[in-house]
Amino acid sequence: VRGQTSNQDRESKAEAALLGPQTRGSRAQRLTPTQSPRQTAGMADSSSPRRYETMSGVPLKVSYKPEDVRPYAEIGDPGQYPFTRGVHETMYRGKPWTMRMFAGFGTPEDTNNRFHFLLKAGQTGLSTAFDMPTLMGYDPDNERSLGEVGREGVSIGSIDDMRLLFSGIPLREVTTSMTINAPAVYLLACYIAIAEEQGVGPHELRGTLQNDMLKEFIAQKEWISPIRPAIRIMRDMQVYCTEQMPLWNTISISGYHIREAGATAVQELAFTLADGIGYVQMSLEAGLPVDSFAPRLSFFFDVHNDFFEEIAKFRAARRIWAKTMRERFGAKNPRSWLLRTHAQTAGVSLTAQQPLNNVVRTTMQALAAVLGGTQSLHTNSYDETYALPTEDAATLALRTQQIIAEESGVAQVADPLGGSYFVEQLTDEMEARAMVYINKIDTMGGIVRAIEEGYPQRELANSAYQFQRAVDAGERVIVGVNKYRTGEGAKIPTLKIEKEVEHKQVERIKTLRQNRDPQAALLAIDGVRKAAQGTDPHTHNLMVAVLAAVKARVTLGEVCDVFREVFGEHRDPAYL
Repeated sequence: VRGQTSNQDRESKAEAALLGPQTRGSRAQRLTPTQSPRQTAGMADSSSPRRYETMSGVPLKVSYKPEDVRPYAEIGDPGQYPFTRGVHETMYRGKPWTMRMFAGFGTPEDTNNRFHFLLKAGQTGLSTAFDMPTLMGYDPDNERSLGEVGREGVSIGSIDDMRLLFSGIPLREVTTSMTINAPAVYLLACYIAIAEEQGVGPHELRGTLQNDMLKEFIAQKEWISPIRPAIRIMRDMQVYCTEQMPLWNTISISGYHIREAGATAVQELAFTLADGIGYVQMSLEAGLPVDSFAPRLSFFFDVHNDFFEEIAKFRAARRIWAKTMRERFGAKNPRSWLLRTHAQTAGVSLTAQQPLNNVVRTTMQALAAVLGGTQSLHTNSYDETYALPTEDAATLALRTQQIIAEESGVAQVADPLGGSYFVEQLTDEMEARAMVYINKIDTMGGIVRAIEEGYPQRELANSAYQFQRAVDAGERVIVGVNKYRTGEGAKIPTLKIEKEVEHKQVERIKTLRQNRDPQAALLAIDGVRKAAQGTDPHTHNLMVAVLAAVKARVTLGEVCDVFREVFGEHRDPAYL
């Protein structure tokens, strides 16, 4: 009967599809979302008929009909619960999505110049990429930083660097996103401090901090301390920002890196929302009322090549989150029910072979993000498999978004694919399959416990293996890689980071240590230590202690070394 299939029925069918048949005396074999039954024999069978399915392994019918779609009342209008069709009634008519191009390389001055270049080109928000030493909490002159300073993002080791990074940029007027996790508390403190120098208080700052450590332990592997101390630091930041920074998004719950590590769209959706549930529980345990922080949680999703599956993923994500916040956590404020998201086209889909093909891939992915209802978007540059983007490549990537916004017409109607029999059915299927994972994680005791047991890590490793296996067998086509290949090498200009960048940053951090007040710095470092240990009767919140350290010109590495000393260092157990 049309529209009569319950959510429970959908989840049961999805669970059966994911887990496969049970066999007595052995563990159930589970076909991964990228694995077809004929692959389990260890080789492709060319005599078998082609299987039509999404990248996540959702089987596809040849066409879809009205009976495949739930009643419209369950889907809802744009801007109305459960927000399947978008978080705003008029969507991009009211405000276009934020075109937030990711930028960061070399010295703070280099990236500052790129920021100004992109703002003049029409970018509407700043998004900051940091280099590997910064991401891992090391100063530029640390021996582990050698050869990596400024290579894949901007090098930031102190408040002096942060001041240079945002020179000439009015922090009251711009929104800033910072992709930083383990040392996020330090970078946010620097941002607050330099804003105060501009006469801008914390309560006026607008932007987003990624600050998503759960996904680091699942996928990206850029960490300092073990998982539970890392969550403690995030908790302190959440409390501080809830009280002091009402316009700031303290955590951007990121599925992007989960997808880039090998997850399917279903796994990305499920593990990202499970992380979000974990952060809500963390905040509640810190004594924060749900409606005090939930409206400022944001999300970050990957956009891959399977056009309709990606659109359905965004729609399913909003519906699951709205139901979770209202029904599971009892949020009363409708803004707490909203899943607001940034999106980025899939870096992992870009190829070094025939790199201009990446322009087409990025365009298709960006269009899917817009049709899926994203609030913010970064489009990758076609040259990123070789180096950080050149100015020309970054401009073309930005123009891709501008052409979609200004010329395609897709932004004139809210959720233009709403009501499509296929899109609505695929949205339901994505929701059901994601809920199978989320329910399993709940039975394990929550996402933190699941990560400690290696569950999501194993799922990602298996999916990544199956995907690569299918590519190697020619069962999944990547144009220019395993089909339609040419013998021509790439001839494109690339950005080169000179060695002088590292020398400059090393000398700068050494000069800072020589010129600061040594006693004030030592006292501030000790303040961070006591806050981490919980022995300071006046400062229990690490955010407060780190902010004081930043103002005393304590470096990034010195603060993070305190974390290593007090909390220990995390070592990946390498679950297989």
